Amino acid sequence: MSLWLQQRSFQCLGTNNYSKSMWIKGTLLSLKSMQWPSWLQPYVEVLLLWISWAIDYVDWDYLEYLTWLFLPLFVAFILPAVLLLFIYGCVIFLHIYGLRNRIREAYASSLWDGARISIASFWDAVGYVWHGYEIKGLENVPNEGSALFVYYHGTLPIDVYYVIAKCMLHKKRTLHCVGDKFIFKMPGWGMICKVFYITPGTVDDCMARLKDGHLLCIAPGGVREALFSDPTRYNIMWARRLGFAKVIVGCPGTPVIPMFTENCRDAFRTPCCGRKIFRWIYEKTRLPLCPVYGGFPVKMITHLGRPLYFSSDMNPEDVKKTVKGEVHDLIREHQRLPGSILLGIMQRFYDKRRYKQDVLLEEITCNNLCSNNITHSDSIASLEFGQLSSPDILISHADGRISLDIN
Repeated sequence: MSLWLQQRSFQCLGTNNYSKSMWIKGTLLSLKSMQWPSWLQPYVEVLLLWISWAIDYVDWDYLEYLTWLFLPLFVAFILPAVLLLFIYGCVIFLHIYGLRNRIREAYASSLWDGARISIASFWDAVGYVWHGYEIKGLENVPNEGSALFVYYHGTLPIDVYYVIAKCMLHKKRTLHCVGDKFIFKMPGWGMICKVFYITPGTVDDCMARLKDGHLLCIAPGGVREALFSDPTRYNIMWARRLGFAKVIVGCPGTPVIPMFTENCRDAFRTPCCGRKIFRWIYEKTRLPLCPVYGGFPVKMITHLGRPLYFSSDMNPEDVKKTVKGEVHDLIREHQRLPGSILLGIMQRFYDKRRYKQDVLLEEITCNNLCSNNITHSDSIASLEFGQLSSPDILISHADGRISLDIN
């Protein structure tokens, strides 16, 4: 019985392969019978002849095996291309929007607000669905006035797209960005750079935007940090760049907000092999030719640190060291090291670190309440009547839990 089934399966496979071969040959015959220009006819016949010869030697079973073998690798490299198509989709939308509203452009100064909000809503939905995106510390962003975001650059700045969307949808503010010069040379990107206020980032231009009261974000590491930072260590690669520090010193009193996004280097990655060669090419030509793969649905959480303030008499080197230290602390506090794509995906469903923090918080709360002879119900009643005055305990029953503010 098993021998009969085996013979039957071989017959089915042979019939399937034969049908594929006959279908392709039929297609070639139909192409050959088409009316081609006289000068093109000989080339078409030679090409079709070569294809028909190649089909006779194709092992369809082996070809199907190779297809399934390399399919995951193909998908990993195709997702960054899909992201690029999304961006070009935004470019096309902006062009269509501009053409349909050309008359209204002369009468409404905020013509592009509708386009910005539409695109921001799109990216907010992508972040929510694909990365379970969250942002913490959004209350540190001022409702009016200038602020400078200094962030660690992931392989692709997709987290910045999400932050822009959150600022527009929840703060009703547009976040201006500093981009690398090669972005402005890419065909079709000029429109989206103009609408979303992306600048090449000279010191004078950044200072002017901050003095005008805008929000601005800078990644001092730039493309070098994006492509060549170690995904297992999340090492900061700011080298000797002091431009952002000069901007901070030139705009004294402007709040500087350190920013880091968890798993930003695990969503997209660059290959480990050949990294030295691509790094050498980049240092010589400033062209980001290193391939990018990924699009993995890892959990992404952007952390905005407490605002920092600097005076105009500070040394830019000291400013850089302070801000770099704050970004480094955000990485060490919130990023699981070494970085892992699999653990980043699992974090969307279960985060062991948060569970331990919740247990520890409950233990500290119980110990503090017991040491002060305060029960949970008494503490809530005291809070409602304004009788609790302990300086190291802040009780909030908005969500039914007790949190601490330990001085």
